[in-house]
Amino acid sequence: MRPKQFPRLTAPVKTLAGVGPGTEKKLAQLGITTIRDLLFHLPYRYIDRTAITPLGGLAPGRDFLIQGTIDLTQIKYGKRRSLLCRISDGSGALTLRFFHFSQTQQAGLAEGSVIRCWGQVRPGPGGLEMVHPEYQRLGDDGRNNLEQTLTPVYPATEGLTQARLRKLTGQALDSLAGGTAGPEELIPQDLVNSLGLPSLPEALLLVHRPPPDADLEALKRGEHPSQKRLVFEELLAHQLSLRVVRQQIQSFRAPPLTRTAHNVVNEFISRLPFKLTRAQIRVWHDIRRDLHASMPMLRLIQGDVGSGKTVVAALAALHALDAGFQVALMAPTELLAEQHYQNLKQWLSDLDIPITRLHGKLKNAERGKVRERIASDQPLIAVGTHALFQEKIVFGKLGLVIIDEQHRFGVHQRKALVDKGMEKNYHPHQLIMTATPIPRTLAMSIYAELDVSVIDELPPGRAPVATSVLSNQRRDELIERISAVRRAGHQVYWVCTLIEESDVLQCQTATDTHAYLSGILPDFNIGLIHGRLKNSEKQRVMQDFKAGRIDMLVSTTVIEVGVDVPNASLMVIENAERFGLAQLHQLRGRVGRGAKKSNCILLYQPPLNDFAQARLEVMRSTSDGFIIAEKDLELRGPGDLLGTRQTGLPEMRVANLVRDAKLIPQVRTAATVMLDKHPDKINALLRRWLASRLDYGKV
Repeated sequence: MRPKQFPRLTAPVKTLAGVGPGTEKKLAQLGITTIRDLLFHLPYRYIDRTAITPLGGLAPGRDFLIQGTIDLTQIKYGKRRSLLCRISDGSGALTLRFFHFSQTQQAGLAEGSVIRCWGQVRPGPGGLEMVHPEYQRLGDDGRNNLEQTLTPVYPATEGLTQARLRKLTGQALDSLAGGTAGPEELIPQDLVNSLGLPSLPEALLLVHRPPPDADLEALKRGEHPSQKRLVFEELLAHQLSLRVVRQQIQSFRAPPLTRTAHNVVNEFISRLPFKLTRAQIRVWHDIRRDLHASMPMLRLIQGDVGSGKTVVAALAALHALDAGFQVALMAPTELLAEQHYQNLKQWLSDLDIPITRLHGKLKNAERGKVRERIASDQPLIAVGTHALFQEKIVFGKLGLVIIDEQHRFGVHQRKALVDKGMEKNYHPHQLIMTATPIPRTLAMSIYAELDVSVIDELPPGRAPVATSVLSNQRRDELIERISAVRRAGHQVYWVCTLIEESDVLQCQTATDTHAYLSGILPDFNIGLIHGRLKNSEKQRVMQDFKAGRIDMLVSTTVIEVGVDVPNASLMVIENAERFGLAQLHQLRGRVGRGAKKSNCILLYQPPLNDFAQARLEVMRSTSDGFIIAEKDLELRGPGDLLGTRQTGLPEMRVANLVRDAKLIPQVRTAATVMLDKHPDKINALLRRWLASRLDYGKV
């Protein structure tokens, strides 16, 4: 008998059994085009189908493998037609509910059949139930072998089931085990050995199909040596991608911004109505040193809410103008862009500094004039949102790009703006600001291409915001407190989770809350702002609030970043248990902007689960943004902290930046070794892990 022939790992996935044009297209949506890609499409969790739980031992909110006999099958009519199956096993009973079903499926779930199901148990009208569980009918004797290992769960897409993915990865593993040349070892063997990790083929085989004697608990925790082998390689690829970006950008020349004929920076500092903090001066010196160099600056300013990042950015902008260059300041929302524009106009009004803005509501004639000004060689500051990198916008002499709240921009947006400054192989300097404190370990990983400066000191006179947690059942007390704030001449924010009513999230909405508060506080002028208002309307409402014409502003999280109203001394956050710590901290930062004693009320809907209680307790006990960021990272993970889906930041396949933080120093060392001694391996490593994201960070 001839030995079975296995396709090469470089072969396209269509060579596998069961992969037609439709499946091939769906796999491509997941970045899978070759058999090798299937090997690196890794499980993100495992489910335990190795033991059956008696129906009498089930608890809601968890997944279980169950088995029982169907006692009753019927169609129930109501708001939604559903197929109900009642099963029992002698210890208890459970209902299976199907909203989408066929006559064939109904016939297959006949009374007396023995069925095995996997799914989440939840409370139902008639007791515990599973909705659309995975299931299989068993033989007449009710026996069917249990799985001997944990079952992998893969990232999927619509129309591509877990069962199909398991079959396909099984074929890829057969090719690997059948003698086909395995994936190339791209990490030097001495590095792998020093970490005590298995080879790449061994790691892949175990992670996809853990054998019966594997440490299943370690796999569930993500701490098995085979997982660590893949985690290390993924973190290394990500680190290298950013280090390569840095090398690429620094291979360009930048215009040294050294000529300061008018010394406008010192004049600006002397006119400020406040004194710069030591932290602001230290960070400004870092920036000035970078701007004097012929290598493009790549610097991130990290600073807590209210630490004065914008003033430092203004110093950098004035330095660039004094050297004869233009500055682009990009903000994520028109609301924040408008505030930057107004602040700069106010600060620079006596210095005759040309400032222009580009936003969506400009009429064609006015927009044309702004484009002409930007296209000239005239030094100026151009403030705007994504409108700054539209195709028709051409900068005449862009020397510095300032990006505020950079994690809210996609990588291609940031790159498009910087590309507008490319002239005769010159690359503009970049200054990036964020008010989202990033824990050091995480920053070492995600900002590897940037130099980081931290403003770790608040301006003098800023009193910390006192935070309290209040049940929604005590709302009447809160209304009395709001009235007292108004009598003292101060203003109030009231932040809500949603704009419109939702059947899923039972929480007050901005529109409902505005109507409710207007009814019980008829002598208050209460404004309303949310993301669906026109930009002109949002700016009008905010101007009225800043001018004191609005006593209380009901808002969604559109006011999360950058809005500055010093007279606002009370922030109420409705349904605070639904927000993450980073967002709560940003919202809280909208008050306490002046010398007035300020308060933040976290209004919650009882009862609170342990997770929500932990978050609210962190907010109550500290105002330190870095401590809050550490806790947010610990409780929710890096994706939620940074908003990865907005940024282009790669979502890790097997790595977890919290769990695997201890590997980061070794990863950084390995990246240096790879760059110095094995540069020929780097591109292959990036293609393996970041194939669809190789442009990440190229700004």
